Amino acid sequence: MVKPNRILPIQDVLETLNPFKVRKQRLMNYNPATGPITRKQTVCEKITIFNYRHDHFEEETVKGGSTEPIFKHLDSKNTVWINVDGINRETVHDICMRLNIHILLEDDIMSVGQRAKMDEIGEHLFCLLPMMYFNQDTCTIEQEQVSIVLGKNFVISFQEDAERDVFNHIRDKLRINNSRIRGAGADYLCYSLLDVIVDSYYSIIEKLGERIELMEDAVQHQANTRAQARINLLRRELLLFKRAIAPVRELVNGFLKSDSELLEERTTKYFKDVHDHIIQANDLAENYRDVILTVQDLYHTQINLKMNEIMKVLAVVTTLMAPLTFIAGIYGMNFDNMPELHTQNGYYFTMLFMLIMLIAMIIFFKKKKWF
Repeated sequence: MVKPNRILPIQDVLETLNPFKVRKQRLMNYNPATGPITRKQTVCEKITIFNYRHDHFEEETVKGGSTEPIFKHLDSKNTVWINVDGINRETVHDICMRLNIHILLEDDIMSVGQRAKMDEIGEHLFCLLPMMYFNQDTCTIEQEQVSIVLGKNFVISFQEDAERDVFNHIRDKLRINNSRIRGAGADYLCYSLLDVIVDSYYSIIEKLGERIELMEDAVQHQANTRAQARINLLRRELLLFKRAIAPVRELVNGFLKSDSELLEERTTKYFKDVHDHIIQANDLAENYRDVILTVQDLYHTQINLKMNEIMKVLAVVTTLMAPLTFIAGIYGMNFDNMPELHTQNGYYFTMLFMLIMLIAMIIFFKKKKWF
C-alpha cells in the first residue's frame, strides 16, 4: 500500500473530513439508454498549439476559440499537439469537420459522464478517460473528462477545465531541445498524455490511503456517529475512484491490440508500461477498499466494546444495589407486628449492615476481576 508522506494528528483528521458536505456529482450520472447527454454550452477559453520536431519548437496560444491558427500548423510536416481548454460545440464541430473526424467521435467529445474507452474510426484513434483531482478542503475527488484524438502527425486533446491539468510535465519536456518526446512522433505524444494521466491517479490513491489509515487510528480513539459518516464518505470516494479508473485498463489494452498505422511498433512497449501502471492502480484501489471495510468493522467493534463497558458498569451497580434495595424494602413495609421497628438503634444497625454488605460485595467482585 502507498504510505503517506505526511502524518496528520488524529484531531486534524476529524476536523478536515466533513462527512456532511453533500457531493454535487452523482456516482452514476450517465445512462446510455436515454441517448447522449450533452454538456452545457461553454466558452472556449484557449487553444494551445505545440509545433515541434527534434530541432524545431513553436508554441502558440489562441484565445477566444478561433481555430484558424490550428490548420496553419497542421500544414507543416512537424508533429503538432493541439490542446483545447474549455469545450465549446462550435469549436469542436469546426475542428472535427476540417480534420474529417467522424461525427460519432464528435458526439463522444461533447457528451459527459461516459466511461473510459478507446475507438478506432477511419484515419483516427480516439480515447476518452477521466482526469482526477483531490480536493483537500472537502476530501472529495473531482474529475473532468479528457478526450484525445490521434491523427497522422497530430494529437488533439479536449479538456473541460481550463484552470488545471496534469500536462505541465509534458509541456516542459517539449520545450527542451533534443528531448525524447521531441524526437518521437504523434503516437509517442499520445502515449505521454495517457501516461501522465494514469500516473496522476497514484497521487489520488496516496491521499485517499493516507486518510483511510488515519481514520483507522481515529476510530480507535473516537468511535461515534461522525466517525461512521466519515468512513462512509471515504468509502464513497473510493468507490467513485475505482469505478472511474477500472475501464482505463481496457482503453490502454485497445492501443496494445490495435493494428493502426498511426502506432509505430517501437511505441507499443510504452503503452505496455501504461497498462502495467493502471493494473497496479486498480490493485491499490482494491486493497484500500479492503482496508476501509476493515476500518468499518473496527468502528462496529469499538461501538460494541463501548456498549459492553456501559452494560458492565450498569450490571455491577444493579447487582450492588439489589440486596440493599431488598433490605430497605423489607423495613419499608407497614405491618404493625415488626419488632425491629421499635428497636432504639435499629436504624443504625441496619445502615451499618448494609454498608458492610456493600463493601464485602465490592471486595468479592474485585477478587473475581469482574470489574
